[in-house]
Amino acid sequence: MNKNNKPLENVYVYNVTSNSHTHTELNGKFVIDKAKDGDFVEFRLLGYEKKIIQLTKKDFNKANVITLSMKSFMLDEMTLSSKQDPLQNFVRIDLDKKPVSSSQQILQKVPGLFIGQHAGGGKAEQIFLRGFDIDHGTDLALSVDGIPVNMVSHAHGQGYSDLHFLIPETIEKINFGKGPYYASKGDFNTAGYVDFKTKSYLDESQIEVGIGQFNTFRTLGMFNLLDKNSTDNAYVAIEYLSTDGFVESPQNFSRINLFSKYKTFLKDNSSLSLSASHFTSKWDASGQIPVREVANGNITRFGSIDDTEGGTTSRTNINLEHSKVLKNDVNVISNVFYSNYNFNLFSNFTFFLDDPINGDQIKQTENRDIYGFNTQFKKKTKLSNTPVTVTFGTGLRADIINNLELSHTLQRKQVLDEIQLGAVHQTNYYSFLNSEFELGKFIIAPALRLDYLNFSYNDYLLDEYKTFSKSKVIVNPKVSITYTPSAKTQWFLKSGIGFHTNDTRVVAKQPNRKTLPRAYGLDIGNVWKPTSKVAINTVLWFLLSEDELVYVGDAGIIEPSGKTERFGLDLGFRYQINEWLYLNSDATLTNAKSLGTPSGEDNIPLAPIVTVTGGLSVNNFNNFSGGIDYRYLGDRPANEDNSIVAEGYFVADANISYKMNDITLGLSVENLFNVAWNETQFATESRLQNEPNSVEEIHFTPGTPFSVKASIRYSF
Repeated sequence: MNKNNKPLENVYVYNVTSNSHTHTELNGKFVIDKAKDGDFVEFRLLGYEKKIIQLTKKDFNKANVITLSMKSFMLDEMTLSSKQDPLQNFVRIDLDKKPVSSSQQILQKVPGLFIGQHAGGGKAEQIFLRGFDIDHGTDLALSVDGIPVNMVSHAHGQGYSDLHFLIPETIEKINFGKGPYYASKGDFNTAGYVDFKTKSYLDESQIEVGIGQFNTFRTLGMFNLLDKNSTDNAYVAIEYLSTDGFVESPQNFSRINLFSKYKTFLKDNSSLSLSASHFTSKWDASGQIPVREVANGNITRFGSIDDTEGGTTSRTNINLEHSKVLKNDVNVISNVFYSNYNFNLFSNFTFFLDDPINGDQIKQTENRDIYGFNTQFKKKTKLSNTPVTVTFGTGLRADIINNLELSHTLQRKQVLDEIQLGAVHQTNYYSFLNSEFELGKFIIAPALRLDYLNFSYNDYLLDEYKTFSKSKVIVNPKVSITYTPSAKTQWFLKSGIGFHTNDTRVVAKQPNRKTLPRAYGLDIGNVWKPTSKVAINTVLWFLLSEDELVYVGDAGIIEPSGKTERFGLDLGFRYQINEWLYLNSDATLTNAKSLGTPSGEDNIPLAPIVTVTGGLSVNNFNNFSGGIDYRYLGDRPANEDNSIVAEGYFVADANISYKMNDITLGLSVENLFNVAWNETQFATESRLQNEPNSVEEIHFTPGTPFSVKASIRYSF
């Protein structure tokens, strides 16, 4: 446990004398084999001081309590183990060296993942990963404490994932994986998954106030509600953010977040946690602008064509988590959750293309309830003297969506035409079995996952009441092999099949359409620590996606994408220069093509080809912390024949803070070199009110110019 008497999970326990080892369970308990009087036992966990004790006879007669002291994460303390994913540890170190303080930074902690905002800060970010323009989450499964973030059959687009309800400072851990190789992940896990785990307790309470250019204001309060040494933990966090943004038409953006969590440890070696959160946001948006209007001088790059865009959204979550070690040493982890979600969005992508008088503004709205649970049973045993870890999981998610609407509107007030209106009920039951066989320096982990899905849609625009429905079962195998010849080298091979659902409005009403397009993946990679302070990771990967028919919520139409093929190279480099200076960098190189189309016309629009991210950070050097971060996204095709190109960019940000006892002063700079860059870009056909014909070209939202924010935090 730590100094606050909180149990520590996954501590590496190593008997130096006998070479036997184990890891602590959820409740911090462990049993190590082949131990005897006089043995030396070592305890290691990233973020804690290493501890070595010598066993005595009395240690075998009673349970012992081992307390570890917290410290800064250090790369030279990390050794490669077959039971731990080193890439997860890299992200933990990155998060420790560079804590996040904005929702936009949360997903950027995942190596190789890019985001873009194009709707006034209130809309979910556009996501790019492994040659995918994931839109807002179509091919990336996201969750927070076991609560799914992706929205099935969403008004704006399939898999829509708004993470703005997550307060960055409450994040304890980020788990991620690339590819469809994880049995516990189902719908949307094709390019990968990201799981966020919130803190169970606070080390200290804090109040923070920040101000910046463009009338930006943020305040944060995080308060411990119980004594630190209690077996019960409780805290509450509240965040408020407002800004007018850097564009010429004020965004009038505001967001408020409230999060609370209570956790208790029960007498039967179990823990119980209850969390609740509420988030609400509203904004105006300048919208995407065509390059022709900027080029001819009619507007600046921060101007707008239709500044009546914008929206409102809210989400309320309740989550009950329970973990227990049964008498037969089976670990059980469960959570039961409920979410209420509301969404209203007004957009105008084509201006006056379809309606030359009123314009093409659309409204997308929905009201949703989500119910569900997840349970996992984990057992360590032996099969013919071979250590085996078996995990069985099962769960359910049910979405009830009312007033799912797409309408043609005017000035966000008048509905001119109802394009789609209805209700969706979608249910996903799943179960999976995963086994890990330890064969010396190898771990072989075969897995199988089953998903049952039921789709139901009521179209309110029909003259007669009718329910369209469809059910589908899908079974996907997965396997991974890990080889760890030493504490400095690890090789891995992963193969598996994943899927993502298509919108219920497509699946239920068009039964001949493909319901659950699969993705077939393969990863071969290596992690290498040539020295204790340097870590290098390399991955070659391949992904084949089946024919997909994607519902485009912006237009209420279906677009077939056909089969696609992606392969690429992921590279990572980390260097702990000294105790306070840390360097990290990640790069990706991807080839993404559509299959069955002529060469030269087989580009996948907006698929990233080259990305590079990284930075240099200072951690507590004479009370100073900070760093410089950069991100590079190369040019990429905006349409199939590459006749329209989305230009790349290189942007750097910087921050510095100084701690004086309980007070921390901070200063951050976005776009340090004041680069003119486009955060999101699309090849769109549009027509302005004074144009006789439409034009297809790049439409973009500008990236932030040079801007400064200052903050002050008091901890107690």
